[in-house]
Amino acid sequence: MVSGFAYTGSQTGAWNLVLGLGETDGSGVHRYRRRLTSRAAVARDLSDAIHALCAVHGDVPGIVDAAMARGVQPDAHDWLELVAAGFANERAYLAALTAAVGPVPSTPAQGQSEAAMLGTRHALEMLARSERRGCATGTIAALLADWTAIRRVLDRAAVRFGIEAARNTLPPEADTATCVAMLASSAGVERAITFGAQQMFAQHRGLFDLLEARASARDAG
Repeated sequence: MVSGFAYTGSQTGAWNLVLGLGETDGSGVHRYRRRLTSRAAVARDLSDAIHALCAVHGDVPGIVDAAMARGVQPDAHDWLELVAAGFANERAYLAALTAAVGPVPSTPAQGQSEAAMLGTRHALEMLARSERRGCATGTIAALLADWTAIRRVLDRAAVRFGIEAARNTLPPEADTATCVAMLASSAGVERAITFGAQQMFAQHRGLFDLLEARASARDAG
């Protein structure tokens, strides 16, 4: 249990909203994300995905750090601190994978793709730094919810390229459910949490759309 939060079974509304959005729009239901985690996944596609995920989530400070530094919801600090520590480990895993998978696969319109990835990162940073109370909380909650599906891509790449999968040290879902529920202290904050989550899922969906288009361009070439 995260310090400072008292959970009751009825206080799961905001987290359930995030999970519901993920079930509809999250990376877990994206057809290309599913292709990447299948046994038929092509090495160059996995390599491309790892480089893209590193471009969006591999830099320091990350979006969790940005949300913590902005501190619009001070009550979220302890939870964000745990999430930030977990994502530091995920960044290290991404870095190890990036080294293992080799260079970015040759793909048409590489410059436009790189610009799009930077745009995704910038959009997520803006959400994390939002002055709207609850927006950053929803963004980070959705990141955690979506990372389960993304982690499967990382772990598939680890198997394919022969490195050991890193241990997942992100906070347990029960703790996140507790914190998000307690942080949704009003209808307005809950709406902001929902908005942040929607935007996070949309950015990840766009990233997998881009990766799918890049794979099609390579196959056509």
